[in-house]
Amino acid sequence: MAAETIVITSPTAQAYAELQAAFDHYNRELFGGELPPCLITMQREKRTYGYFSSERFVHRHDRSKTDEIAINPSYFAVVPLLEVLQTLVHEMVHAWQFHFGKPGRRGYHNKEWADKMEAIGLMPSSTGKPGGARTGEKMADYAIPGGLFMQATDKLLTQDFKISWLDRFPPMTTIAAPIADTGDDDGEGGDDLGDLISPLPGNRSNRVKYRCPSCGAQAWGKPSLRLLCGNEDCKAVPLDPVE
Repeated sequence: MAAETIVITSPTAQAYAELQAAFDHYNRELFGGELPPCLITMQREKRTYGYFSSERFVHRHDRSKTDEIAINPSYFAVVPLLEVLQTLVHEMVHAWQFHFGKPGRRGYHNKEWADKMEAIGLMPSSTGKPGGARTGEKMADYAIPGGLFMQATDKLLTQDFKISWLDRFPPMTTIAAPIADTGDDDGEGGDDLGDLISPLPGNRSNRVKYRCPSCGAQAWGKPSLRLLCGNEDCKAVPLDPVE
């Protein structure tokens, strides 16, 4: 008998099922399945891609606790899918360190954190580029070509993984900096507000203007972005770069 196909009709169920599927995949591929379950949420935390908060939730009846990994959906339409997945794994490393290591005080990114990041294929760097410091208060990272993270991501994408629901009105006044992290976690169960989004610099020469070919709406962003128009009549048509 053929396997039953489960069709998810609720946008809530679909959106969170996709994030949970990605978490489960990376947990198996990069962490040996040892990360405990957590509560994945979507939060529009200003100027962040996401964050990890240890033991943030408690069950009303049995008083059990669970961590939170929050992902900011505001940027789903304006950053590559790889960056969304990189954010998720970045926060999973913080979860790993909370449960199996020793987090730095007040969110300091210590050597243990840096070593784990590198081991799973994300190179820590204070600049987001090769040559940056591996530890510090505010850190960035980049995917190591051919590393475990990229291998696991390639495997995930061959399974037709996608993020289906996109914000029709994504932020247009900020651009995504290299994934950085500023932690408030004191090692005793606080917040790790990570993946900073930097405000636009005064010099806008590193940005490109985009225009909707249908309604003429305009936006600024990195040259590598693929922006979609949020006007309902435009049906998410891609914005064209303007010379």
